[in-house]
Amino acid sequence: MAVFLRRDAKRFSKFGKGNGKKASWRKPKGRDNKMREKKRGYAPVVSVGYGTDKKKEKNIIRISNIKDLVKINKEQIGFVEKMGEKKKIEIVKKAKEMKIQLKNINVESFLKNNEKKQKIKQAKKKAIQFAKKKLAKKTLDKKVASEDKTKKETENKEKIGEKKDELKK
Repeated sequence: MAVFLRRDAKRFSKFGKGNGKKASWRKPKGRDNKMREKKRGYAPVVSVGYGTDKKKEKNIIRISNIKDLVKINKEQIGFVEKMGEKKKIEIVKKAKEMKIQLKNINVESFLKNNEKKQKIKQAKKKAIQFAKKKLAKKTLDKKVASEDKTKKETENKEKIGEKKDELKK
């Protein structure tokens, strides 16, 4: 399938150089435009014959939940719509189980990347929990130390008070 780019899309950034989103199709209209004349060596121009054969393409069914996935036959292809990560993971796992082909998701790489993300999240959680425990232990040690200090101070004050009483007698 040909990729149709605007004339000079490879020359100027405002026409899409290095940024495919800006590279929208515009019909070449200039008097001496080589693309319009369909000269050899220039980018292809949109015309009849570049379309895909619709008969060869399988039926595409939109999937928005697991119930939709169950309805799909082996001849049909699933197209997973935009949704949250959790729900998408469930649908992809179920599709892999049922051996259903998905058009817009590579099942293997999606699940592999998701496992990596989960491992990173768990590692972060463990690190945070460890830091919280360490902080709690430090604060507990400080409290115990301050309590010990106050006990010693009160004991010392009591001893001093007792010595003063003895001296007065």
